[in-house]
Amino acid sequence: MIQTDKQPIKVAILDLYDGVENEGMRGFREILQRYKAKNQLNLSYEVFDVRKKVEVPGLDFDIYISSGGPGSPIDSEGTEWEKKYFGLMDKLEDHNLSNTQQKKYGFFVCHAFQLMCRKYKLGDINMRKSASFGVLPVHQTHAAVNEHVFEGLSDPFYSVDSRLWQVINPNEERFVELGMQLLAIEKERPHIDLPRAMMAIRYSDYFFATQFHPEADAVGIRSLLLKEEKKNEVVSEHGNDKYNEMLERLEDPDKITHTQNTIIPNFLDQAVLSLQEL
Repeated sequence: MIQTDKQPIKVAILDLYDGVENEGMRGFREILQRYKAKNQLNLSYEVFDVRKKVEVPGLDFDIYISSGGPGSPIDSEGTEWEKKYFGLMDKLEDHNLSNTQQKKYGFFVCHAFQLMCRKYKLGDINMRKSASFGVLPVHQTHAAVNEHVFEGLSDPFYSVDSRLWQVINPNEERFVELGMQLLAIEKERPHIDLPRAMMAIRYSDYFFATQFHPEADAVGIRSLLLKEEKKNEVVSEHGNDKYNEMLERLEDPDKITHTQNTIIPNFLDQAVLSLQEL
């Protein structure tokens, strides 16, 4: 158990869903509540509606979690909310580069992953030929061998993938120049001659990002898959067998339940332990 003598830990959840109904925000809240109870922490969180209400927190939080969201990660360029969002990221990075002992931690999911890849010019962002949705394998790269956030996961591990956009063709020069690491990529598709999307990146000692949804749980995805519209969409795209396989994978405790109980909690361990070392 992490001992913090009830030191307050403040988390900002940056909601990028633009008012669209989703399972992600519930996932983040539940992970934080479980983590708080398990470790008996004085942890609180606040949600900021970044896109719909142009709400962005200040620097008075310890941990910042950015959600996924709908739509193009390119078309928002120049919008008021995005300027404020990137302004916050610049401030967090400046803070972390300063000699301040207490660093700020950031975790970026799906839409936020794509935005940050655009910010850093890490690869090509484009729309997929068809949406990727389901409980899918994610493959670790050689760079992930010592990655604390992936500790306890198999290779490949399974997570929820839900995206129409992707980041492909990693710009290796930029990764080297910025000291960033590509830690996971999309499953291999031998029969399809298309580049594999980037799936997880460590931007710095304090910033981590995933294209997939580590906050997703079996309950939420099952209820989504059982909706007629989503079922028809998955069956027409992948066939009935794949649809049934997705439902089966939800039952497997070693798949998305394990991923949900591992990735963000591992990230929180790192952040919380660094805060208590001060």
